[in-house]
Amino acid sequence: MSDALRASTSAGRRGLTQIKPAGSRRRENASVRPDPPVELLERLHARDSALTLSEKVAHLSRPESYPEKPAAVEVVQTHMSWVFLAGDRVYKLKKPVRYPFLDYSTAEARRESCAREVLLNRRLAGAVYRRVVPLTLRDDSTLQLGGSGRTVDWLVKMRRLPAHRMLDAAIRENTVGAGDIRRLGCVLGRFYRSASPVAINAARYRIGFQLGIRANRGELVQPRFGLDAAPVERLARAQHAFIARRGGLLERRAREARIVDAHGDLRPEHVCLLPEPVVIDCLEFKREFRFLDPVDELAYLAMECERLGGAAVGDEVLRRYLAASGDDPGIGLIAFYKSFRAFLRAKIAIWHIADHDVRDTERWRARARDYLRLAESYTRNW
Repeated sequence: MSDALRASTSAGRRGLTQIKPAGSRRRENASVRPDPPVELLERLHARDSALTLSEKVAHLSRPESYPEKPAAVEVVQTHMSWVFLAGDRVYKLKKPVRYPFLDYSTAEARRESCAREVLLNRRLAGAVYRRVVPLTLRDDSTLQLGGSGRTVDWLVKMRRLPAHRMLDAAIRENTVGAGDIRRLGCVLGRFYRSASPVAINAARYRIGFQLGIRANRGELVQPRFGLDAAPVERLARAQHAFIARRGGLLERRAREARIVDAHGDLRPEHVCLLPEPVVIDCLEFKREFRFLDPVDELAYLAMECERLGGAAVGDEVLRRYLAASGDDPGIGLIAFYKSFRAFLRAKIAIWHIADHDVRDTERWRARARDYLRLAESYTRNW
């Protein structure tokens, strides 16, 4: 999300961070599929608790359930979580979902995931991610946040961020200043310098992109999504051709030990332009999805900034990183990274059509087309 920190539209108007509606987000690097039905979630949940997920959500939807005693609680359902906005705090309850790349079907698995989320996100948002909080069942069969009863689930507790200082909002409102870009570049530069390097076979790194292109194409040409297959096929051919001609550039990045344990989902809506910028919602559930070239991750941010109308913002953050690090990947590779990420985002956008709760399917079809056009535009630079 920010799976956790983006408040509802009404809260956004009050200057609090905006949460997107249920089913409106996808993790950038994950093979995320549409939400399972509520009935399946309840069956998975029943494996480790007599309490239903609905009972927990109902309890956490009430202001009196929180030590902060907020005037009201706003509740938002995301792809893998329920998010509760309680005053200046945010609490996130993970759904008992299970996919090939993650399993949250037990309370212990959710506890481990909460702890991992807090730990990893403190790398770039230490003051935002507070702690993991137990949800307990008292002797009188009532639920309580914290307490000494039997633990039935776990939540991540966070600080709420100001909506107008999120980078996506700042781009739309044209309020991103030179100082914001400089400070964000410094934060990200320090992060990548200290990030743990990842040893990866050079050929395997290149092949990973080839497999990704095939997967993106295979989903986007499915008739059920209603997209024109011609631009999809054209883009897939162009990206495969780049790898055939210049795949050595990708392999060199691996050989030079450029791949690190990065953020994994560096989008404008995850960046808050505080005096010391923070980046939230690290991709925590599968570490391999975070194994990225910093140039790839920053090219992804630049692509998303451009889609929002702030191309100069993302490109300047990337330029500052290259200047400070002395890295020189070449314009062609940067363009390929941008194009590949836009292709992937097109696939993720079109998957929303299959969500159980999504009715505005044309919105997501249009979003996918926008990403495809953007992806193809970058092919002219290699």
